[in-house]
Amino acid sequence: MEKTLAVINQLEQEGLIGRYAIGGAIAATRYIEPVQTYDLDIFVILPVEPSGLISLTPIYTYLTQRGHPPQGEAIVIEDWPVQFLPVYDELTEEALAEAVEVKFGSTPTRVLSAEHLAAIMLKTGRPKDHARLIQFFEFNALNKAALEEIVARHSLTPQWESFRRRFLEENG
Repeated sequence: MEKTLAVINQLEQEGLIGRYAIGGAIAATRYIEPVQTYDLDIFVILPVEPSGLISLTPIYTYLTQRGHPPQGEAIVIEDWPVQFLPVYDELTEEALAEAVEVKFGSTPTRVLSAEHLAAIMLKTGRPKDHARLIQFFEFNALNKAALEEIVARHSLTPQWESFRRRFLEENG
């Protein structure tokens, strides 16, 4: 993983990607017990093409020329399938802006905060997201007040109240 992150840091240094942070299951392991995952989710700001669109093509071209093959929706960097996920709404933009600076071994990187991960899980609403979110509460990994501020700011109150009723046995 450390070698993978070093390559991603190089992408950022060379301007192929903007600011990035680890999200998804790998980020969750910073706060809860490890969970099974097959890839590394990288939330990223991508440069805008002259057409006004964003494209993963420059990243894939750069990486494949350096021996990192595509695999399905990912590209394998130093034995880790990596999915580059462009920030796609105000929540993911905020999550990336407020990502936590950490080191993986000796390699600097960023990880989405527990509260932003939780809000993204509420928004996506998949069963595996609910299961993981329950673990965040079991491990006391969240600042509930901070989460509720994020939830309110991003209009996720209905999802939050439903989750609380179903899984935390709380009333809205």
